[in-house]
Amino acid sequence: MSVLENLHMGSHVPEARKKREETLTWIFRLFPILKERSKQFGGTLSGGEQQMLAIARGLMCCPKLLLLDEFSLGLSPLMVREIFGVIQEINQQGTTIFLVEQNVHRSLSISHRGYVLENGSIVLHGEGKELLKNEYMMKAFLGM
Repeated sequence: MSVLENLHMGSHVPEARKKREETLTWIFRLFPILKERSKQFGGTLSGGEQQMLAIARGLMCCPKLLLLDEFSLGLSPLMVREIFGVIQEINQQGTTIFLVEQNVHRSLSISHRGYVLENGSIVLHGEGKELLKNEYMMKAFLGM
């Protein structure tokens, strides 16, 4: 399917279908490369562009909560920075983000709340920026 067809698939619920064009305009502002590649097959996009498309497709249904799992895995540092910026913007627009991510520092620096799991149990929780200052976090996850 093309990028545009993928995005249209994301707006399958009736409420989202009504706002499809408005949401597409917003998506293309967030991810201008997707507009440029709208006729291109999704499978031919780079890894970072495919992640953008996956996030954008999820946003097409106008969710209140967006779940993202390890979206930065295998992406270049530049692409990771760009997508983290977009995630912040999505959150500022009113969508709650539930993020599971390997990039601890970057994730907690943009998070309102953070939970640290070890062996399936929550060992720490609190405001993201406060967790970054936690001595245990600094040693165990940030290599300090």
